[in-house]
Amino acid sequence: MPNRRLVRGGGFVERTILGTVSLLKETVSVERIAVRKGFLQHRDARFKCLAAALLLCAVLISKSVAELSVLYTAIICLALASSIGLLYFLERTMLFIPIFSLFIVIPAIFNAVTPGEPLVSFKLFAWDLSITRQGVDSAIIFFMRVLDSVSVAVLLVLTTRQQVLLRTLRVFRVPQLFVMTMGMSYRYIFLLLDVIQKTFVAIKSRVGYVSSTKQGRSLVASHMAGLWLRSYRLHSQVYDAMLARGYSGEAFVLDEFSARAADIVLLLIALSALIGTLWLNPFFR
Repeated sequence: MPNRRLVRGGGFVERTILGTVSLLKETVSVERIAVRKGFLQHRDARFKCLAAALLLCAVLISKSVAELSVLYTAIICLALASSIGLLYFLERTMLFIPIFSLFIVIPAIFNAVTPGEPLVSFKLFAWDLSITRQGVDSAIIFFMRVLDSVSVAVLLVLTTRQQVLLRTLRVFRVPQLFVMTMGMSYRYIFLLLDVIQKTFVAIKSRVGYVSSTKQGRSLVASHMAGLWLRSYRLHSQVYDAMLARGYSGEAFVLDEFSARAADIVLLLIALSALIGTLWLNPFFR
């Protein structure tokens, strides 16, 4: 019967390798979505970014759960029209930031933070607490705003190739240094992940197994310094090679930007959503 310590130690290395491979596969799948024949994939990236910005403004201005729900429904429809699976999209927009924000805003539902009409009252030690209707409304609106904002950002990234998105940022006069840093980081992280994966495979092929989880962590820590030095030398060499090939910090793509009638319609729909949100917001009346 195998030693359980060996299995747990080997599992630590295996989980690290599988996690790295999973991230690489996830990125490849995102790139595949961006080249599918969907509605947003065929839209001009400039109009698509402007429409996303207008939708984000509408989300931030909205003060109604109904409005935010309508906007989220529209985002889901755009995702389905862009050949993105519903479950795939929900997994990337519901399970991380929105759920985390919901836990953050939970204290706001109590009368100690948001006074108002009590829905449920109870006693906790020496304090009389109650869940207020105003607090629940504020928490739901905050959660829906985060959910809608994350969904718009994810939808834009999933339907736009990384190089095209960087080029679009330069069209809108985003500083060249910022765009160049994003592009270099995006490319370099996959190279670093590949080095990490090969390092772990080399360790396991020479050692055969790791006697414990603690020893596995020690092996990782002992190789971190060497990996950092290797990555530092490598990124310098990569940058020198890019300069030798004429890289100037600008993001170039083979596809030319070309506006179509559908791009203008998309922008007008997003603008209408913003105008409608402004009209429904009592603060602007």
